[in-house]
Amino acid sequence: MWGIIPAAGIGSRIQPLAFSKELLPVGSRLDDGVERPCAVSEYLVERMIHGGANKICFVISPGKSDIMEYYGASYGTASIAYVVQPQASGLCDAIFQAAPLIPADESVIVGLPDTVWFPEKALAELPEDKLSFLLFPVDNPQVFDAVVLDETMRVQEIQVKREDATSSWIWGAFKMPGHVLVALRQLWLSRIREDEYFGTLVNAYLAQGGEALGIKAGISYVDVGTLHGYRSAIGLLSEAAQQENVTGARVALGWPAGRLPRGLHDLNRE
Repeated sequence: MWGIIPAAGIGSRIQPLAFSKELLPVGSRLDDGVERPCAVSEYLVERMIHGGANKICFVISPGKSDIMEYYGASYGTASIAYVVQPQASGLCDAIFQAAPLIPADESVIVGLPDTVWFPEKALAELPEDKLSFLLFPVDNPQVFDAVVLDETMRVQEIQVKREDATSSWIWGAFKMPGHVLVALRQLWLSRIREDEYFGTLVNAYLAQGGEALGIKAGISYVDVGTLHGYRSAIGLLSEAAQQENVTGARVALGWPAGRLPRGLHDLNRE
């Protein structure tokens, strides 16, 4: 299974930074009992691996070589690949840049790298045979993509950043078989690539008879793309770390290959 991580955006809401926003230090890992910082995008990578992904593709802009340097060729048990999005042209364009890598008979997960959410294994709840969205309850659905469901959990509409959103459930990640990714890309091309947001494309897909499910398996969700979100993520992780029955407060599946712990100082001796 593949995981696609769109990471070409400049992160204007949290600038200025001296590095890609996906590498913003948020939370920590334990290295032989020593606590060390980790990048915010590592939480998504780990959650994708828990969801079944063994290959991860970062979609980056030409200026984001620091992501390649950080992750290298692998993370834990997953191999890492990179695709370049020449210009920041929206989420649909970013996702479909990676489409040539995905076989029609293989599933794919898509998530956002500047988010932190729980539970960490929620992606495993999504079926692999159809387009399905992992949903989270929020207090401000108007700033996200709210998902309207019917009584059978089928998606009726995605309300993209609408002030009059009628659902408090938003999507935080989604999964689909490769052949659905192909169909969505063909639809996007037929619409002259006019869809910047994935939600508007899905609405067109549904209007043509496509099907999507919404799975309410999410509990908490934070967008780390703003200073307020950054503070909220730190608070969420700190709170989770205090609860014995909550895992995922620290990344734990391994190191990014580009930052393997070779020659690191012993912090207890510094």
